[in-house]
Amino acid sequence: MQIFDGSLLCCQTATSQKREIDIMKTDILIAGTGCSGLYCALQLPADMRITIITKSDAEDSDSFLAQGGICMLRDASDYDSYFEDTLRAGHYENDTGSVEIMLRSSQRVIRDLLDYGVKFQQDENGHLAFTKEGAHSRHRILFHKDITGREITEKLLARVRRLPNVTLLAHTTLLDVISRNNTCLGAVIRQADGSLDTVRSLHTILACGGIGGLYLHSTNFRHLTGDAIAIAKKHGIALKNTSYVQIHPTTLYSPRDKDRSFLISESVRGEGALLYDRHMQRFVNELLPRDQLTTAILTQMEKDHTDYVWEDLRTIPPEELSRHFPNIVAYCASMGYDVTKECIPVVPAQHYYMGGIQTDYNSRTSMSRLYAIGETACNGVHGRNRLASNSLLESLVFAARAAGDITCTGKLPYSPEPLPPVSLDPYRNGKALAEEYQHIVQHEIAGTDHHSHCFRPVVS
Repeated sequence: MQIFDGSLLCCQTATSQKREIDIMKTDILIAGTGCSGLYCALQLPADMRITIITKSDAEDSDSFLAQGGICMLRDASDYDSYFEDTLRAGHYENDTGSVEIMLRSSQRVIRDLLDYGVKFQQDENGHLAFTKEGAHSRHRILFHKDITGREITEKLLARVRRLPNVTLLAHTTLLDVISRNNTCLGAVIRQADGSLDTVRSLHTILACGGIGGLYLHSTNFRHLTGDAIAIAKKHGIALKNTSYVQIHPTTLYSPRDKDRSFLISESVRGEGALLYDRHMQRFVNELLPRDQLTTAILTQMEKDHTDYVWEDLRTIPPEELSRHFPNIVAYCASMGYDVTKECIPVVPAQHYYMGGIQTDYNSRTSMSRLYAIGETACNGVHGRNRLASNSLLESLVFAARAAGDITCTGKLPYSPEPLPPVSLDPYRNGKALAEEYQHIVQHEIAGTDHHSHCFRPVVS
């Protein structure tokens, strides 16, 4: 499935020694195999050569972990309500143009997903079924059990793997972008065997995910440490809302150290689950926006001198639990909890990054021919706080807009520029580079209310 032309370039190293390194050429380089990167690849023309790299396995993206669902504008009568719900959750700091684009593009995205074979829950009449989550005023969320992200991303990945114009490289890390005169010409990567390479690309798309790997408690995969944010800062690429970090209010508490926190979906509370203090009394409106609910839970924990609060799923009929939330039920059972008979302990954990690399309505960054999509990007849709189940939709909508923008510009006469001389010496010590990048990202998000003691040790 390799489609690259091989060539060699002599590069001057920091020690004035010349060495030959392979240069891979591609039309499009996409860093990340979450839903945004995959959907973008599917929206690009079939005659473009596409290289997709991912830091871990192709399946190890947070898109696979999304439980609740994906929003869709139901009809014209839902527009004002959906628009207001998004802004209210975001504390009215949202870019209203981005919100409008997302809402008006949602039905087209859902049609695409259905065409790709994504299965959403249907009602007894065979129509799409909708659920409701916190801070939503209407039922407008499509879902597949409690593994909606997996259902969507698996189907997208399967489609991408069938494309003859795509090469997917797993365990391949984006180390840096290569630029001249604020124009992105390609990237430096480390491949699975540890070798360093440069990639020459007409357009580069950063779909690298979030920053959860920096936190002690996070629902994210641990390898997602905000590398793209550090790279952007290094090159003077504009960032936006870098301190806006969302904490998910309900993850299953465990005194044991584990790789990542298991999320108890917003949809559970949308379907009626309740939260109790240590005396098994309700203390909050469970459908508050996530940041407000998180604050209420942390306040109650401090008042009760506990490490968690209780969540009661027994308010949901057992048959609905089994149908809608089988993964949550099974995981809790594996941890010793029967959710049909007892409450479970839950605690807030880092979940989503609303800030990131600043992008326009076509996902362009401040560097020419460099795009950012998904959780890596900040187009202003979410404001200060993301409305539940807007993440998958926003990622797909603006991935498609990046592909559309590239398609238009890609049809213009264009001759790829040769890469400037690149020294690979700064990238040879992977641990030192990772430590440098983590320090950069932590400094960028230090303005958040979630203090530095929440971070994991840097490159432990």
